Formats: sequence, C-alpha cells, structure tokens
Amino acid sequence: MNFTILKKDVGSLARRGVLHTAHGDVQTPVFMPVGTQASVKAMSNLEIEQLGAEIILGNTYHLNLRPGMELMRQAGGLHAFMNWHKAILTDSGGFQVFSLSKLGKKNRDGIFFQSHLDGSRLFMGPRESMEIQRILASDIAMVFDECTAWPVSWDEARLSLETTLRWACESRQQPRAEGQLVFGIVQGSTYADLRLRAVEEISALDFDGIAIGGVSVGEPEKSMLEVLDICSPALPPQLPHYLMGVGTPRQLIAGILRGIDMFDCVLPTRLGRNGSAYTATGTIPVKAARYKDDFTPIQEDCGCYACRNHSKAYIRHLLHTGEILGARLMTTHNLYFFINLMRQARQHLEQGTFAPFAANIMQTYPEAKSK
Repeated sequence: MNFTILKKDVGSLARRGVLHTAHGDVQTPVFMPVGTQASVKAMSNLEIEQLGAEIILGNTYHLNLRPGMELMRQAGGLHAFMNWHKAILTDSGGFQVFSLSKLGKKNRDGIFFQSHLDGSRLFMGPRESMEIQRILASDIAMVFDECTAWPVSWDEARLSLETTLRWACESRQQPRAEGQLVFGIVQGSTYADLRLRAVEEISALDFDGIAIGGVSVGEPEKSMLEVLDICSPALPPQLPHYLMGVGTPRQLIAGILRGIDMFDCVLPTRLGRNGSAYTATGTIPVKAARYKDDFTPIQEDCGCYACRNHSKAYIRHLLHTGEILGARLMTTHNLYFFINLMRQARQHLEQGTFAPFAANIMQTYPEAKSK
C-alpha cells in the first residue's frame, strides 16, 4: 500500500497518515507549496526544505510550454532539473486548459486552446497530459479532467463529468514513470448525485489516490463544504484524499475534519508578496501604515527565519521600497505558518486533542466567500 493510516480521530473523519512515494515518505495531513514553474516563488529549494516541506507541486501545462519536454528529457526529469530530492506532485494541466479554452474547442480526445504566452493554438488531452507527466517523472501524476465554472447547470455539469470519467479511464491506461502514482479526480460541480456518481466511478478505476476537484472556482465556502460533506464519507478510506486548490487556514482544517489528507494553494505565497501575513490571531496587513514603527516580529512565537530575525517595521520598509527581500521574508513566514499548521494538526491527531484545536482555528479565521 502507498498510504498508511496511523491514527483516526474519534469525533470526525480526520486521520493521521503517511503517504509513501518514490522520493520519500510524506506525513499527512500535508500542505504542499505550489511550484508552478519548477520553483516555489521567491524561495530556494534549501529554504523550502528547511521549512519542513516534504512535497511540492509542479504544473504540466506551464512546464510543457517552458522549458519544454525536450529539455526536460535531457535533464532527466523534473527532480533532476530543479535539484529537488523530495516528492513532487504534478497537476494535469486541466485547470489551466479550462481557464484558457473559452474560445477553444473540445472533442472526445481533448481540448484545443490558446497559449497564454503567444496565442499559438495548442491541444491537450489525457494522452498528452500523462505523457508530459511521465517525462517529468513526478511522484504523483494527476489524471486529465475537465473543470467546470461556477455556477453551472446540472445538464452542463453532467456532460462535463462524463468527459472527465472518460478521460480518467484513458489516463489510467497510459504509461507512467517508474514508481509514479496516479490520482483520479472527482468532479460534478455542486450537484450531489453527480458527485456521488463521480466518487463511485473514479473509485472503481483503482487509482493510487483520489482528489476532489472543481472547488474554489468562485463558489461560496458554504457550497465547497457541502461538496465535501457529500463526497468525503463515500471516498475509499484506504486511499489518500486530496482537495485541490484549497485554501485558507479555516478551509484546511475544515477539510481535515472531513477526511482530507492533502492540500495545495497559492494563497500563502501570493498574499505574502502582496504584504499580508498569516498569524495565530488572523491575517495582518504588514504594508499598513500602523506597522511603520512596529519593531516586533510578525508573530512573537513564530519559528520562521523572518520572525526570528526581523521586525514588521523592517519588512514593511522592504515591501514599500520594492526590495526583493521583502517578498522573500513574507513568503517564508506564510509558508512556515501553513506547513506548521499541518504539523500541529498531525500532533493533535496523534494526541487525541484535534477537536479543540480545530475549533480554535475555525473561530480565528472567519468564513471566506471564495479563493
């Protein structure tokens, strides 16, 4: 088995586990920093590793455009290219194609769309996506799926789901890199019958893990949690469960309560570059004028490099003067916060004290309307 459950929470679907990959074990629940272009923005591999990250993300669509698969073959895959020795999960590119295919055309084999770089006409389907991920040799490859916008009618969601299920079967049949795991993706918008059908049919394909996709696409948080409440009890318990593209600290904890093991999101890096920091008492706008002469760290008890060495006043100065170090320090802090939040969640699950810990986080971070 590629996934071992070490402890289950008595009051929820939360569980503490270990995901076994070709590049080492990943402790779950886990937050995965996003490294779209073979780099977590503003961070070196050493810094990401020192933060405690055991797995990061790469993106099939973007890496196929730049640097391209010929160079990736020469490099020996994504791990060797970026000199990262721990696990990597690659997104299938389905979400990027979804966002770029408004003027494109879909057929049974995939989707025609335009490059965001030069407008050139491109095509991607399950064969192409899985071949790219085979060359990248990621530890976990995601099947190529079709993501729907929100809101969407039931008929449109049904047709889209049928495409996703067909492409999942085709993705499952493609060659994979040695030791590469493949995860299926559950779609179906916010419709209970479609989501349950997706869980049943994706589960039957015997993937190495199962993901819930098609959330954080504009729907309110309440709708996202309703989707989780529909899907989670029906997910195969022996598989790792991955909630794609989510989210805030509150949403991560809400996901863990519903049996989710894996998360990714651009929020900590994006908000950090824009001057907002996550803390144990909520987010704070470090760029705000009130921190101009605040010589305390972003968070007093934080163990990250930024908080151990610099004040809000200094970091605010860097942000306002456009110094690259400002973005780096903010990113360092936010990623540390998210990774440490998962570390604390694992500890509380082990100790049987997850319920009060979760309640505190849910109270500290108010409901978010969307991503």
